[in-house]
This record gives sequence, structure tokens and C-alpha cells, in this order.
Amino acid sequence: MSSPLLIPDVLCGLLLFCAFTVLCALDCTPRKSVPYESSHLKVFREEGIWNYSSMLMREDLGLLILGAREAIYALDINNISFAKAKASWQVTQEKRNECTYKGKHPDIECRNYIRTLHQINSNVMYVCGTNAFNPICDDLTYVDGKLKLQGKQEEGKGKCPFDPFQRYSSIVVDGDLYSATVLNFLGSEPVILRSSQTVLRSEFKSSWLNEPTFIYMDVVPESMDSPENDDDKIYMFFSENAVEFDFYSKLVVSRVARICKSDRGGLRTLQRKWTSFLKATLDCPVPGNILPYVIQDVYHVRYDNWRENMFYAIFTSQSASNDVSSAVCAYSVLDINGVFAHGKYKTPVPVEASHMKWVMYTGDLPVPRPGACINNAARASGINSSLDLPDKNLQFIRDRPLMDDSVKPLTGKPLLFRRGISFTRLVVDRTFALDGQAYLVMFVGTDNGFVQKAVNYNGEMHIIEELQLFRSPEPITVLRLSTNTSQLYAGSASGVVQMPVADCSRYSSCLDCVLARDPYCAWDLSTQHCTTLPSPSKDVDLVQSLKEGNPSRCPDPVPVKVMNRSLVLGNNIKLPCQKDLILAKVNWSFTGKPLNPSNRKYSIYSDGLIIYNASAADAGRYACGTVEQVLSKQYHRTLAIYELHIPSLVNDKDNTEVGMSKEESPTTAPTVVEPSPPQSRSTMNSLMAIEIALAVVSVLLLALLLWNFSKGHLSLHRFSRQKPSKQPSKQPRSLPPNDSAPYLRQEDTSLESTERAGLFLYPNNNHRNGTDRSLKYAMDESEI
Repeated sequence: MSSPLLIPDVLCGLLLFCAFTVLCALDCTPRKSVPYESSHLKVFREEGIWNYSSMLMREDLGLLILGAREAIYALDINNISFAKAKASWQVTQEKRNECTYKGKHPDIECRNYIRTLHQINSNVMYVCGTNAFNPICDDLTYVDGKLKLQGKQEEGKGKCPFDPFQRYSSIVVDGDLYSATVLNFLGSEPVILRSSQTVLRSEFKSSWLNEPTFIYMDVVPESMDSPENDDDKIYMFFSENAVEFDFYSKLVVSRVARICKSDRGGLRTLQRKWTSFLKATLDCPVPGNILPYVIQDVYHVRYDNWRENMFYAIFTSQSASNDVSSAVCAYSVLDINGVFAHGKYKTPVPVEASHMKWVMYTGDLPVPRPGACINNAARASGINSSLDLPDKNLQFIRDRPLMDDSVKPLTGKPLLFRRGISFTRLVVDRTFALDGQAYLVMFVGTDNGFVQKAVNYNGEMHIIEELQLFRSPEPITVLRLSTNTSQLYAGSASGVVQMPVADCSRYSSCLDCVLARDPYCAWDLSTQHCTTLPSPSKDVDLVQSLKEGNPSRCPDPVPVKVMNRSLVLGNNIKLPCQKDLILAKVNWSFTGKPLNPSNRKYSIYSDGLIIYNASAADAGRYACGTVEQVLSKQYHRTLAIYELHIPSLVNDKDNTEVGMSKEESPTTAPTVVEPSPPQSRSTMNSLMAIEIALAVVSVLLLALLLWNFSKGHLSLHRFSRQKPSKQPSKQPRSLPPNDSAPYLRQEDTSLESTERAGLFLYPNNNHRNGTDRSLKYAMDESEI
């Protein structure tokens, strides 16, 4: 009889297995990793300037406006290494003293960090800085090749953060600045503010904003082609401590909020406050995780029809363990709008434990719907602006701004998931491929200075490559995309980097170019190069296969040239073979048969093969290749071919580098790293050991000679009497008997060649190189 707990245990095991399987399917690995030295980047940094944290694309002027610590730059958008202009904006000594007196670091926090950069019109830009924890703003112009601050020096509280390292967001819409930051020095008054003739802000209530971290905001023109004559919306993304969950500690959740652009506040209730502020939870569910992931950055993907717009967002885990992971989810504007327009509300209710509990509101809703923008239905009932809203409606939204429904991602799960990596910033580019379809390519910055380039094909996320943008690991704090120049700009604490969205020259063969499945690149059959896809692209000589990864149109690969290597008996031999693909598996074959990785005779590493204690049986042909799996098919590539042979002893005498023959020809495989001769180092070590041994033997001989003199076995008088004698038996023999050196019986009868052969064959055996002969002669007292 089976146990009653067996069925629940089996069901739980199946559920855990399914969750683990889904998570493993989500976790992606880049196909290729491009190191810093091979990235072909343009870099800008200036000595003594740090925190390049804000950027403004001025494509109309061909400029990238860059904000850093106490400096603003105008960089050439095509080559940021060239700075066209600079404007310094330093903190006065008085402000630095005040900041230091309040407990801040004088050389770090008490400086002016440029955090806000916006274009007001074609001539004027708006800039704000932290100014030693006393934010100020000014107008900035670029005239006659010079950046100039206008000296307005208006207060920046609520427009720019006090803390230079605090996250915030802002946007300019129709000349009005919308900002999400804090209003006071301590950072205890978070606010969503509109700076205009009618200044509006959020309510100072934890139900509105509970210790938030502001991430992003943007406008969606929902009034365009609206049958209800709706208003444009400002969407804000942030994280905050949840008020609706009972948890043993503070639980951080991700939110999306919305306000109406034409909001003017209430007449009596919510005066100069938002009457349209609503917020909802933003879900990015990762299987097997209990704690929700926390939003880090958002990118707005715009279309001509705003109803097709999407928000791409990156999330990171908030677990207390070191198991860091990140995810990317996509959300439709219509889905977000639907939650606010038709979803249920949450309401607080008191409980016996003297705290509030949030539950779904089930009562009747006031008319018009709380938090809704003014539309034709509201105007028909005599409500032409938010000032006309009844107090019942405003009191409802003041106390219940949180929606009960959460916003789900488009696919129901993350588009991209990575373990062990923290995503920091994100941009998305829309490009057309050879098949005429548009593809969204994600560029995701990480906390170690890499950018991951990924695209989704029929629900399959493919990471084309990862690129190292900074020599030392540091977080990418700002990421911008120029669609006009097809360039990406990344900023960090130490500098700014410019890179193209695609470098097709990195793909050296047709197979590599096609299997990369890069929508920007295609193989040109006429020039035999991987090239950037022209626009429009209708050339029949171009080969590209994104969804299938099918290289059938590729010509046969160029044969890899054989590289000759000399095999030195008894030594360890290394055959380099560096793969350029992370996902590819390396395999080695010897004389056409696969090498067994478990064989102790060999060690297969990521950068080559090592043969231990080489013998004559190891001579032959070795081939290194990779196997790459795309979808359900496998593709093989040969990277290097080596021919190991035992050279004649005469040829060995003439070679200056042991282990490499003179006829060696370089390979044409681009991924093979030309090795340094591994055997010459072994020979040099052997020669050094012989020299040391000879020196030791010489010392011993001298000591033995002195000992014989001290014992009277030898005397200078005896030597003087025997000096005229020419007895050969009294002199050391120059050569040992033939039977004492069997290794001299080689095909080469030359003494020099024979001794050299003995040195190579027995590099660590000193007595075979004549050392024992002197020792034997000195120790034989019968001959004295």
C-alpha cells in the first residue's frame, strides 16, 4: 500500500522540476564575448573629472552633451574622442563649507554633479546640478562652437536630487519640467513635481510614495486619434517599499504610475496636488523565486501609432544571498492603460494589530472614475477640468491611489534572464533585416562594464555577443542610442565609450556571419566579407538567416593550412587552439579519431591541447574544431591542424627553437593563436640544470682533492716526481668506455651530434652527459 504522502510529494517534485526547467530555458549565454582590446571603441575622459552620469543627444547639432562632475562637454556625436566645447560649473567655497558642516564629504559629495540635461528649444538647454547638496539650475546655450551657462541660477529643489548618487528621473513636455526626486536635504520627502505656471506635486503620504527609488518617466501621446478626446499621459517607473503586504521586513516592489498632462489639481481637496495619480505593481515573474524582482531601468519603444508602444524594463533580484540574477520584461502601453482604466482599486482597512491592511475595494465608485483624465464623457457631465471634480471623487483617489490589479509582461515571462549578472541600463533599437521584417535589438549594460546584445526570434532569446566597454570592471550608469548614426554611448564613473550597434568585420567567415544571426550583418558573396546590411536591403548576393540560422548558401570554407611541429621525445607539447565562441564546444582528433578527454595522456583546455611525456607514438596529425548548435542542428568548423613529426638529429642540431620546424607555415584560421615554442623553455631548463650539476661536481672534486692532501694520500712532492713521467694511466680519461654510455650507439657517429642527442633525449639525467666520469676518477684511490 502506497503512502498517502506519496502523491503530494510527486506533485511538488514535478512542479519544482517544471519551474527549474523553465528557468534553465530562460537563462541565456552570449554566443561570443569580445574583450576590451578587440572592441574598437572610441573613449572620452578628462583627467580629474569623474561621474559622467548624464547625456543629451543633440543630433540636430551633431553633438552629444555630456554632464559630469563640475563640467559640461559638447562632444562630436560621430567621434566622442573629440570635445568641441566645455563649460565648467564649480561649487563656491562657501557652499562647500556649508555642505561639509552638514556632515558630507568635502571632496566627494560637496561638489556639483550635473544630473539634469534637457532641450527646451533649438537654442536653449536646461541643466541642473547638485551644487553641494543645494541643487541649482540654469540655461545652457551652444553658440559659435562654445558652451555657455546663462547665469540664471534658479533653485533646483524638486528638479534635481540633493545626493549626487541618488536615482531620479525628469522629462520636459511642452516646456514644462516633470521631475521625480526629493524636496529636502535628508531625502525624506519624495515628490513627483511639475514645474510650470501651475505647480503640481504628489501628496506626502506613504500610500502615494513609500521610500521610492525613481527610475524613468516619459510621455505617451494618447490624445492622438483618440475617439474619447483623451489626454496625454506621463508614465513613471519606480520601486518602493510595499504597503500592501505583511512581511517580516521591508519588501521592495516595482511600480508604474500615471498622471494626466492637463491635470490642474483640485479646487478644495488636493489643491496643487495631482488628481490623476494612480499606481500599479509591475510584475516580472521569474520561476522559482519568491521575492519580486526590482526594476532598474526602462526604455520606451515608440511607434507611429502610440497603441503599439512598449516599455522594456530590466529587473534584478533582491535576495539577501549572493545569488544575483537579472531579467528583462516587456509591457504594452495598452495593458498598462487597461489596468488604470478598468482595474480594481485597493483600499486600507484597520485591523486589531493597530496597523492597516490593504484589500480590494468592492464598494461603488464615484463618477467620473477616480484618477481618470478629463474626456468627452466627463465634459458631457459639466466637468471640463480637474478643478471641477467633486470632493468625493478627489477624496477617493487621495486615499486609494493603488490598483489591485498588477501589470503583466507581454509574454507572461521574462524575455531575457541571466544568472550571476546585474543589469544596470537598457536601450532598444529597431532595425529591418534582409527578410523585410523589423526586429527589436536590446543592448543591456551590466555592473561589470559589459554590454549584452540580444534579440528575440519567435520566442527564442538569442544573445548575439557581449562586449567589454571598460578595461576595469565598473557599472554602466548611463546608456544612450543614436538612431541617426547607429552608435551606442555608455557612461560610467571614469569615462564615456562610443561603439557601433554592429561591427560585422568580427565575423571572419560566411558560416560565422550567418550563425551569428545578427540582424545588422549579412555575408556578401561577391566580396567574401561580412558587411553591414544596407537600407533598403535587396541585394541577392547577401546571405542572412536570422530565425533558422541556415548557412546552406555559404560557399565551402577555405581549407585550413597544416602547421608542422617537431616532436621532442619526453617533453610536454602544447598545441594552441583558441575558440572564439562561448557556446561552441571544442573537440580534438588524432589521425582522424576523436581524443578521449579522460585520457591522462592529454589535457584539453579552453585554449589548446597538452600532450604529456611525448613519445614516438604521439607523432601524427592533430585537428582542433568546434561544434556549434543552432536550434536543432549542429555545425562543425575546423580551427587548426597540426602535424607532429620526429625530426632527424642533424636537423635538430641546426634548429634554434626546439619544437618548431623551419618549414612551419602559419594557419589561415583566424581563431588560432600563433604559439610560442613550448619545448625551448624545457631545453633551457635542462641546460641550466646541467650547468648547476657541473658546478656542484667541481666543488666536490676540489673538496675531495683537499681531503686527499690532508690525509697524506697525495703530496706536492709526489706530483713533482711523477711530472716527467708520461704514464697515461695517471691522467684522467677524456672519454668513458663505450659500455658505460650505451646511449652513444646512435645512427649518427659524430661525437658532437651524439652528445647533443643525449642531452635532448635525457635532459634531466646528468650522469649521461659526462658528469660521472670526473667523479669516478677522483674517488678511485687505487689509481693514486
